[in-house]
Amino acid sequence: MSLPRSTFYYRAGSSGTGPTDAEITALIEDIQDEFPRYGYRRVTHELRRRGLIVNHKRVSRIMRLAGLGVRPRKRYVRTTNSRHDQPIHPNLYRNRIPDRPDQVWVADFTYIRVAQGFCYLAVILDAWSRKVVGYALSQRLDTPLALAALRCAVASRKPPPGCIHHTDRGCQYASQLYRDALDAEDCAGP
Repeated sequence: MSLPRSTFYYRAGSSGTGPTDAEITALIEDIQDEFPRYGYRRVTHELRRRGLIVNHKRVSRIMRLAGLGVRPRKRYVRTTNSRHDQPIHPNLYRNRIPDRPDQVWVADFTYIRVAQGFCYLAVILDAWSRKVVGYALSQRLDTPLALAALRCAVASRKPPPGCIHHTDRGCQYASQLYRDALDAEDCAGP
């Protein structure tokens, strides 16, 4: 007999009876509603677990064409907003090396990831010893957080007149409340 080998494996009624791309797209959307961080590999495994045999290349193509890809998470939080109408002070620090404590204080914000989102930490460091002289922790990134850190630093170290207070150009440090607090303590900055 001179029949091709594929004839032996041929099964009547099996061609064209698989799910269409539209049906697979609907299944993929259901899976991504349940598991929003799944990419094409995990979606393929989930489709197979649900009884649908489908190639990972087909799943990848369908997801790409339907715009069902996984968007990466934003990994950082912007803590500095330099676009404000408050005055910007000159840089008095100029990266000089202090020769005694409480000559230059450096302040900044950072964020800490917690289960419910983020909490923010305002820190003031002594540039000479690199020790934390004041800090405050809050769920909001605002001027009262910066003021709490400043009050903590002033209470713990009582800086001499003329202490340079160096910060970035963020709106929290440039606010009128913060500048008034610095003037009351006779610190040069921000």
